[in-house]
Amino acid sequence: MPPSGGSLNDLLAEIHREQVGLLLASLMPVARNDLAAAEDAVQLAFTAALEHWRVEVPRNPVAWLRVTARNRLLDHMRHQVRIRPGQESPEVPLEECHDEAVDSGIPDERLRLLFTCCHLSLKAEAQIALTLTTLGGLRTDEVARAFLVEERAMAQRLTRAKRKIRDAGIPFRVPSSDDLPERLPGVLATLYLIFNEGYSASSGASLQRQDLCRDARRLACTLSELLPDQAEVRGIRALMAFQDSRRAARCSSDGKFLTLAEQDRSLWDQEDLQEGRLQLEFASRLGPPGTYTLQAALAAEHARAETADATSWERIVRIYDLLLQVQDSPVIRLNRAVAVAESGEVEEALKTVETLRLAGSLEDYLWLHSTQAELLSRMERHEEAQEAWRRALSLAGTDTERDFLIERLNRP
Repeated sequence: MPPSGGSLNDLLAEIHREQVGLLLASLMPVARNDLAAAEDAVQLAFTAALEHWRVEVPRNPVAWLRVTARNRLLDHMRHQVRIRPGQESPEVPLEECHDEAVDSGIPDERLRLLFTCCHLSLKAEAQIALTLTTLGGLRTDEVARAFLVEERAMAQRLTRAKRKIRDAGIPFRVPSSDDLPERLPGVLATLYLIFNEGYSASSGASLQRQDLCRDARRLACTLSELLPDQAEVRGIRALMAFQDSRRAARCSSDGKFLTLAEQDRSLWDQEDLQEGRLQLEFASRLGPPGTYTLQAALAAEHARAETADATSWERIVRIYDLLLQVQDSPVIRLNRAVAVAESGEVEEALKTVETLRLAGSLEDYLWLHSTQAELLSRMERHEEAQEAWRRALSLAGTDTERDFLIERLNRP
């Protein structure tokens, strides 16, 4: 029975989210570093599927897309005269798609694409944005939201980065062991942004996109196999595990967003918590703590407390002080202010938040305004709190966030 229009669209959207990175990675050797051409070919394959699959969905949808994208790419390359007649790879008939077509790449195929996108010749923001669109499957507007920039500006940034990969001949490979440590910070930052977009999606009906969290964790695990003695790789694995452990507790049964204090901690995944503790222990033995290791230590403090009331906010503030010595950023200062408020110093925390708001760098950050609103409410400055809740609501990207903020706004 052919799929309905809605179910077919849902199927293609799911495949795109979960497989676009693998599809792009499989085309890169054929595309000869032309990432834009590979992306166009993948998009054409999805467009073709929208037409052909209305009759019948193939037995192996991903293999169908992979072969179709490859053939579209070869058509493009012939037209551009980038390969000489007689030397192009032959097209593969669609009816000959088998499981092997999907599994032909090496296990770290997407890892090679990750290092290509995170090449040092690209600016750091371009590295992260490229990876979010290629491996994370995010739309340009979603990446623009993550960077707090206009969609048009992000589109231009991505186009320039893809052109540089092609024109500079940036290789599609995992660098040598000598070069890996130098390339690591950009890769880790990229992985964490992918994880964060999955953990707190910037748009859509759902708060979380578990496919992105899963991909980020899998790539981090592969990195730790390549670099077993790098403390920050272990640290980011610990951080992701601790945060991901809360996924089942972050929303109520009716989809309501729950704060950390409201969550049922019995729902926190014990295997993930154990993984977080193990990786944090590894990281602590490997060297001085860096950004991700210290953030993992913060998450470990929450995991250590059986209830929210048992949380040692004083220890958390001290860890934030160490983190600010390693990485001083407005978001970290905002999070530290939350910990200061929870330790009883609400007025001091509010001063920090208002200073951050006046600085302007977090003006489009929802959680700055919601934090300010919460602190104003605690100090019984209710009219100002209402204004702050409304500012936060105007920035909500998901239905879950909107519902949460509307409830707070209407709270007596």
